[in-house]
Amino acid sequence: METETKEKRQRVNLLKVPIDIIAPDQLGDVVYDLLKEKKEHNIVLLSLWDLLRARRNNDYRSYVTRASIVIPISKSLIRGVKFLKGQKAIRYMPFDFVVSLLTILEQREFSCYLLGGKIKVLLKTEKNIRQTFPRLRIVGRFPGHFKRHDESTIIKAIKKASPSLLLVGKGVRGEERWIARHNLALGNSGLRLWCSDIFDVFAEKKKHPSRGAFNHGMEWIGYCFQKPIKFLRFFPYMYYNLLLLIYKIFVREK
Repeated sequence: METETKEKRQRVNLLKVPIDIIAPDQLGDVVYDLLKEKKEHNIVLLSLWDLLRARRNNDYRSYVTRASIVIPISKSLIRGVKFLKGQKAIRYMPFDFVVSLLTILEQREFSCYLLGGKIKVLLKTEKNIRQTFPRLRIVGRFPGHFKRHDESTIIKAIKKASPSLLLVGKGVRGEERWIARHNLALGNSGLRLWCSDIFDVFAEKKKHPSRGAFNHGMEWIGYCFQKPIKFLRFFPYMYYNLLLLIYKIFVREK
């Protein structure tokens, strides 16, 4: 089964960080193959800033490296793979990827557990998901910002529900690291995915970037105007470009 899944995708290393190349028409087969394995599978939506974080943070790099699927969401990563590997990676908009994933799960009436967000946002998200994906079974939900003493109860509930997908959003302490810390306690089956603003978008509290902005790699501009401090990301962006040049000249990466 693992061999079949590898044939439907290709994993490459970009600056020592893994990235999976999965065509949209192969995503369903990859997901179904993983679910057949009856073990836990983490999915990472990898941005440029995540890649740089993985290079400097051992725990996060381990989380990304061990993930079953690593999806690039930044145009800079696609450019980097092309520059260093001569290969064309497939970039996904986070919201579109989650919608595709839920569509794939609905087709076989799989299940989902929602964790994170404010209670009103979470309930609106659940309502909209049920309307959009009527055959997808939502087997539980719990809002974010929960107290530490509630954590064990939540983990037990998720394990008991054994969802095909645990969808985690904003408000969960540690973000992706929460999934990594509790990987074994959450059970030994199903997909786990962190996507920060996904519940706000589903609840229509926040808009995702326009298709045109995303296709041109300009979605970051809107985020910078929301939080001007993000304009400082110009410097790590230049550092990334310098790394690409150094690896192109001096490093032979497998």
